[in-house]
Order: sequence, then C-alpha cells, then structure tokens
Amino acid sequence: MPTQDTPVQATQTTIRIIEALRELETAGISDIADYLSVPTSTAFDHLRTLERNEFVRKEGNKYILGTRFLEIGGYCRNNDHLYQIAEPEIQKMAHKTGEHANLMIEEFGRGIFYAKAEGEDAFQLDTHIGKQVHLQTTGAGKAILAELPKERVEEIIDIHGLPAITENTITDRDVLFEELDTVREQGFATDTEERIQGVRCVGAALTESSGEVIGAVSVSGPKSGMKDKDFFENIPELVLRTANVIEVNMKYR
Repeated sequence: MPTQDTPVQATQTTIRIIEALRELETAGISDIADYLSVPTSTAFDHLRTLERNEFVRKEGNKYILGTRFLEIGGYCRNNDHLYQIAEPEIQKMAHKTGEHANLMIEEFGRGIFYAKAEGEDAFQLDTHIGKQVHLQTTGAGKAILAELPKERVEEIIDIHGLPAITENTITDRDVLFEELDTVREQGFATDTEERIQGVRCVGAALTESSGEVIGAVSVSGPKSGMKDKDFFENIPELVLRTANVIEVNMKYR
C-alpha cells in the first residue's frame, strides 16, 4: 500500500510530461516518449488527457503547454496579499530607476520571480513571471537566504547545490555564508554579474513582524548604468525604502 511519501506514479508521469513540454517548448508524442524514456502509448495517454482538460494544445503533430496554466497561476498570484501590496511599489521602483524592478519569493528552495516591472531605460532580460533561479545567484535571492535559519540554507544547498551560472557566481558554501553575514550587516544584498553577464542587482528582504522572510524586492540593470554610487548608495536606499513600505502596508492593509 502506498505511504504518505510515496508518489502516485501516473501523476508523477503527467508532471514529468508537463515539465518536458516546458523545456522542449513543442514536442510530438514520440519526442516526449524518447525524452522521458517512457512507452509511446504512455506518452499518448497522458497527453490526450491533458489536452481534453485544456492543459496542452495540439498544433499539427506537436503539443505545447496551454494557457490554462496561466489562468491558474494568475489566480493564485492575484489573490495573494503580498502580491497585491507589493506590485504597485515594484512599478514605482521601475519608474524611478528606469530599470527592472522585481518581487521574488522562495518556494521549494528556489527563487521565483513573482512580479516585475520595466522602466523606460530597461533592456531585455530573460526574467519572466514564474521563472525559477538559484537563490545565491541574485541580489533578491541572497537577501532571502540571509534571513533564513542557517539550517534551512544548508538544506537548500544540499538539495539544489551552488552551480556556476556565470564565472562570478558563488559556488563555495563558506564564501556564501560570509556574504550572507555581510548582507545582514548592511541590510541589502548585491549581485555583480552572478546570474547574467553585464547585469548588476540590489535586493532587500521582506519580513513579517514575526521575523519570517516572505520575499524580497530588487532592482536590476546594466553594470554600465549602475556605477558605484548608484550601486552601493542610491539604489540600495530606494530598495530598502520600498521594502519598508511594503512591510508596513502588509500589516495595515
């Protein structure tokens, strides 16, 4: 008899197919079967069930993810108190800086871009709502890690590792913990081309009155536009002020 921790195999296969379609973007039945090393009949049955329930759609002989996921994700986010409070402030930060402003949360040990806004000078980045990243690679992610108990940070590292995304990414556990000490001392975190070459980021954590971290806000921009005074003084001041406004509004709105 399955235990509480035993995954239901059919459900697990469906999830793997959804993730495969996200990675492949578009794929036929045999493509999915080969990619996941499952029988073609299994891939067909699961894809047909997903199609009937409008989670995937077929274009010719290929399948792609449907907008049903967008509907469900949008519902979850738009009904979240943090998003309702933070989103207008993210827009303001983007307008003031002309750059990318972000709201990130931590879920299952990864950073999730939960809201974003682009200022008039912002250039194209790979971030989109729902994008998952390793927490140690971003200013917002490091701000979150700095507020988590050390045991939780250790657990996240054990599960997800510290992969090198760029040559500047922190990949050493001890180096990361030293940086998190610095983040706690100065109140904000920085990312200097640690996830994307040529991009700098400043992030500050969002905490509840209990001290529990619920997310982080950040501003990202080209290193050419975020010189030292902006990067270490002006932008951190704005990010910290925005974080404080969101935290206060979370209590009283």
